Amino acid sequence: MHCYQLLNWAGTSRIMPCSLHSQRSSFASCWFQGHNVQHKPPKLPPSHRGHVCGPVATCHAHQQQQVQELQPDTLPQTCSDSKQYSRRYLLRAAVGAAAAVSLWPAVASAVTVEDVTPAIAPSGPLTSGEQSIITIFNTAAPAVASVFDVTLMGRGPSTIPEADVPEGNGSGIVWDKSGHIVTNYHVIASALAKFGASPNAPLSSSAPNPAVGKRVALVTLQGPNGLQQTYDAVLVGADRSRDLAVLQVSAPADSLTPLMLGSSEPGVLRVGQLCLAIGNPFGFDKTLTTGVISGLNRDIRSQLGSTIPGGIQTDAAINPGNSGGPLLDSSGRLIGVNTAIFTPTGTSAGVGFAIPVDTVASVVPQLITTGRVLRPSLGVQVSSDAIAQKLKVQSGALLSGIQPDGAAAAAGLLSTRRGLGGVVAGDVIVALNGRKVLNGGDLFNALEQYKIGEMVKLSIVRTTDQGPQEQQEVEVTLQAEK
Repeated sequence: MHCYQLLNWAGTSRIMPCSLHSQRSSFASCWFQGHNVQHKPPKLPPSHRGHVCGPVATCHAHQQQQVQELQPDTLPQTCSDSKQYSRRYLLRAAVGAAAAVSLWPAVASAVTVEDVTPAIAPSGPLTSGEQSIITIFNTAAPAVASVFDVTLMGRGPSTIPEADVPEGNGSGIVWDKSGHIVTNYHVIASALAKFGASPNAPLSSSAPNPAVGKRVALVTLQGPNGLQQTYDAVLVGADRSRDLAVLQVSAPADSLTPLMLGSSEPGVLRVGQLCLAIGNPFGFDKTLTTGVISGLNRDIRSQLGSTIPGGIQTDAAINPGNSGGPLLDSSGRLIGVNTAIFTPTGTSAGVGFAIPVDTVASVVPQLITTGRVLRPSLGVQVSSDAIAQKLKVQSGALLSGIQPDGAAAAAGLLSTRRGLGGVVAGDVIVALNGRKVLNGGDLFNALEQYKIGEMVKLSIVRTTDQGPQEQQEVEVTLQAEK
């Protein structure tokens, strides 16, 4: 056991370990727990009398005081005496501690806000990857527009209490210095319907949209000074089957910054490569999200009911309001137009889709020049990948149907049919003019590069009742899509 000394300096009581007892073997018998030995408090010099030592600030001079001589006549002689001494001096210690606590506010008041505010660490340099993304955003952001359907300019309630979501809100892409803005058809579908564009019209219809030349939207652009300016937008042309529309605004040339076009050809885009999406989700303009290309050649089921072949799948967050905005590669080039998400909740679940830029580059010039799209066609229907696999077709576009008056029928191509031994797979197109065709999306993307009336060479594998035959070449003259 240790013995303790009770010190009472200027009203502050403290119980201190007894350094003298550690040197005195005669007191080794003080083993009873709670025993205390009284020492005389040190006498203070005149210069320190009346000095207050609190529990935080201590007097250096007091710390230098040494315990004086031990008074043998005051030591407890029995355990009973020891208990009395313990209670007496512990009570004195408690009274002294209470007095010390009363001094605490005066000590605490000396602490300033600066004393308890941590220092701010200097920011480190950006990584090369971060700097690259920042550069791409700063370059591409002025080319991203906000598009509002003029028939839905009210503000709808949001599930987020502090944010309202503008109805009819979407994104757009500056296409050229003439003020053409590319967006999704479904972003302005309500305004187009108001002018007589039937939502139930055949998707393959190539008739001009009745809303051409009419004011259908408001478009907000970022000017060279960084300020936002809103313009009336008229419809130039629309293509429901590819969910694309072209608007035009009367904006000064210095407010129009077109994006560079990339390519979505097979081999150019790769699953796993970085991509960036910019748009106006929930009305928050110029929002950047990043991700990777997580799939290629997806068939996109659009909001209009059409199937868009060759879609790009990405895990970059795409939400309502992103529709019509750009999907960029790591060089800032346009590789797709964001158009749809796969989600059970209505918000991003990490599965977004974009129309490939090769399709966009084929459709938009036609919409600008004629207001409609005349698309080259073989006049065929292509089986899904699941059906093709059931018929043991591992690669290529399996023909499930052929229009009687179409280009494929004129060239003698065959569709899936019943034979003597059961179902016989139709012709499988494996290449078009030497370009490899892996599935239906590849075939339709390849056709987008040609014009009506052009002749193309198809490489096909034909199956008969005896099984697959050798690959053969067939020439076909493309016709207008019906």
